[in-house]
Amino acid sequence: MEPGAERSEGEAETGVPRVGVLVSGRGSNLEAIFAAILHGELRARVGIVISSRPDASALTIAANYQAPTRVIVPKEYQSRADAGNAILAALRQAQVELVVLAGYKPILDSCVVDAYPLRIINIHPSLLPAFAGGMAPRPQADALAAGVKITGCTAHFVTTVVDEGPIIAQTPVPVYDSDTVEELSARILEREHQMLPRVIADVLYGTVRVEGRRVLIQPRPPETEE
Repeated sequence: MEPGAERSEGEAETGVPRVGVLVSGRGSNLEAIFAAILHGELRARVGIVISSRPDASALTIAANYQAPTRVIVPKEYQSRADAGNAILAALRQAQVELVVLAGYKPILDSCVVDAYPLRIINIHPSLLPAFAGGMAPRPQADALAAGVKITGCTAHFVTTVVDEGPIIAQTPVPVYDSDTVEELSARILEREHQMLPRVIADVLYGTVRVEGRRVLIQPRPPETEE
């Protein structure tokens, strides 16, 4: 189905897990998720897209794919907990099984994290634990300032401690002497687009075990791969 194509309720796939995606900006990782679904690389549905900003370009991408959207601006609530409860209510109403933070800037309240243990994934533009605690482009700028030769991106489970959840997958990206922050960011983002849909599929259809800091995911059963 092409972006924007109509699909009736009767045509919607049954038994396909729903994913909730939280965004704050341009939505390139959101578009990578939609593309993977469209091309049969990810068997899932985007049940809801929640944006922390009403002007986020990601909302336009969601509309192009006819995905339900909500705008929940945390600073408009009296507390982080109130905003978290609003997000949690929207996710539950959409009946999502997995939550993906795709460039989502606010810190999630613990009520959301506790409601989805090992079911919230974040994508971060560094090889954690290096250059943790900042949103793009800060980790990329920090990598250049530190003079590292390799950086990359990390998909990890979200916990109540920022950027310290168990690591699911990482992809290295070389750092060149001539790199600007923009050039390095673009190369990392390309790897994020490749990695994130694969990680979502592994978590949805694999058997996930966390042993200490290690995430072990058994291969997906053959009958779930289409």
